[in-house]
Amino acid sequence: MPRFALKIEYHGGAFSGWQRQKEHPSVQQAVEEAIRRLEPDAPGIGAAGRTDTGVHATGQVAHCDMGRNWDPFRLSEAINYHLKPALVAVVAAARVSDDWHARFSAVERRYLYRMICRRAPLTHDRGLAWKVPNAMDIDAMQAGADHLIGLHDFTTFRAAECQAKSPVKTVDELTVTAEGDEVQIRVRARSFLHNQVRSFVGTLERVGAGSWAPEDVKAALEAKNRAACGPVAPPDGLYLTGVGYPEDPFADA
Repeated sequence: MPRFALKIEYHGGAFSGWQRQKEHPSVQQAVEEAIRRLEPDAPGIGAAGRTDTGVHATGQVAHCDMGRNWDPFRLSEAINYHLKPALVAVVAAARVSDDWHARFSAVERRYLYRMICRRAPLTHDRGLAWKVPNAMDIDAMQAGADHLIGLHDFTTFRAAECQAKSPVKTVDELTVTAEGDEVQIRVRARSFLHNQVRSFVGTLERVGAGSWAPEDVKAALEAKNRAACGPVAPPDGLYLTGVGYPEDPFADA
């Protein structure tokens, strides 16, 4: 069966995460049902990562096996037709080798977290960013973030229900920038623990607000204790923005 890679974006507010569930709507279910409108016997799809309830994506990647050798562009158009009106879209499709896997072939994942600093309620960005009431000290946040870059035991920043075999991960990038009243936190690593990024962001928000010193982040990391973590940031501001592979399957898409 020909295998295709799909680059997918979605608004996570309407879904209980990526992974298919029995009683709640998921992004995986929406995409699989659209594909099965084209080929009723199509098998399930695999994704690069399982985003949680309310988390968005601009660059999720999945693979699907089809019964016929579709033109990639026509396949994306056909899936999108059957996805309507769900807030999910296939933005690119590409033919890949039969052993290519959206998850296991990936070498990095990239996330963005959006935080908007203002007193007034969000209107256009409601559900798409975390509103915090006060301005953030960006330099202090970056100083705290620097302690989290590299190879570490991230037990402190790992959800209790995390199923990863080890808490040891390598964070390749963690940057904090601001433009106007919006703070953006970008994180890049080969893989992540459950709630790791939102745990980072909630902790760094405490630094930005002046409740923690940057050195407190280092102490929390070294504690290797979930209780030492700051509050977990809400899902609204988190986006899976991209997945890296040794060769970009969408380079010619």
